[in-house]
Amino acid sequence: MTETKIIVLDDDPTGSQTVHGCLLLTRWDEATLKQALLDASPLFFVLTNTRGMDASRAAAVTREVCQHLKRALADLSAEGRIIQPLFVSRSDSTLRGHYPVETDVMAEELGGFDAHFLTPAFFEGGRITRDSVHYLMVDGQPVPTSDTEFARDSVFGYATSYLPDYVAEKTRGHIPADQVERFLLRDIRGGVVDRLMGLKGNVCCVVDAETQADLDRFAADVLAAVARGKRFLFRSAASLLTALARLPPQPVAAESMGQWVRGGHPGAVVMGSHVGKSTRQLEALLQEPDVMPVEVDVDRVQHDRDALLAEVRDQAWRIHAMGATPVIFTSRQERTFSDDLARLAFGEAVSAFLMDVERGLPPTLGYLICKGGITSNDTLSQGLALASARVLGQILPGVSVVRCPDDHPSFPGMPVVIFPGNVGGDDALRTAFLRLSRREEVAGVKAA
Repeated sequence: MTETKIIVLDDDPTGSQTVHGCLLLTRWDEATLKQALLDASPLFFVLTNTRGMDASRAAAVTREVCQHLKRALADLSAEGRIIQPLFVSRSDSTLRGHYPVETDVMAEELGGFDAHFLTPAFFEGGRITRDSVHYLMVDGQPVPTSDTEFARDSVFGYATSYLPDYVAEKTRGHIPADQVERFLLRDIRGGVVDRLMGLKGNVCCVVDAETQADLDRFAADVLAAVARGKRFLFRSAASLLTALARLPPQPVAAESMGQWVRGGHPGAVVMGSHVGKSTRQLEALLQEPDVMPVEVDVDRVQHDRDALLAEVRDQAWRIHAMGATPVIFTSRQERTFSDDLARLAFGEAVSAFLMDVERGLPPTLGYLICKGGITSNDTLSQGLALASARVLGQILPGVSVVRCPDDHPSFPGMPVVIFPGNVGGDDALRTAFLRLSRREEVAGVKAA
């Protein structure tokens, strides 16, 4: 009997933000991959963290994962467990990431795809695609993402929100805009199985979606085509995964996530994200009377690291001993760099520092909130050294909670919030904090 498994290579750990019950892997040796392939959940995530790498490293890591996946699938097939994989390259950084580097490598290693699809709509993050243009909803109005701060990213910037032109821009003309297949809203809502069956040669397709129902319909047609032998690859945000996995509602309501807090103790917040939305959320959180700021002066990370680390850890311990919550965040001022490699190296140094901070947090910590995709990834793989973690569900739309295993050497059973930098309204981080620290539904506070 053939089993279908959705395998997600995620460039940071936030792709799980619409699903629950599945595994997040921070390692991709064949034994770990086999464990995930045989898991009861219909999908799992391999956290590659490639958004924090340069293109060459991103390609090498993606290739390594694919090669190990091929061997794991072949071994299981030889044992009589035939698994039909559906591959997703998940990147949800508002069109920022290593496209087409990662999908090109996946096509080379996993081969024989009839099409690859760009499906960036992410409703929990306020992003839709209409007439092949990707929009961010701002105060209820659609704004082309090329007009937002995300398009000005110094590493992953782009000039257009019209997806066929975006593809041409990112592939440097290798895929011309007029060769991109456009799946418009009227197509999706009318059914596209026949059209999907006609695709071949790894043609590039871009997909509209304004509501989850649009992606539900599209995913149903995709699964029907896959069942008839088609092979597809997706470059996707998280909302498509909800549709493909077809999971029931999460077992623990968002307002009840406080039940996982260890011993009713205060937690900690660690923020690496520096986008404007994160800064506004930080400012709202710091208005709470039972939180205290611990600012990390990133200018000291490289030349005064040991002293800075001792200072930050000492502040965190003293705040925790007072029964309050330390909010540890990097200094907010924008920096310029000589080139992209310098910027990435600086980011790695800052993240490595934050991981050293996390490893030295009080063992009685009740929970941990990680703000920022790369910060969250490094927390799971380095700060907490988890080979895998299971997603409990979402504490806010687009914000997942995982839990350390009960035998974790430092923080057994601790809930960890994976909070993307560009998700939620200005009060979202504060709402997550209140739900965990007070263990009750917070009246009068919006979760968006």
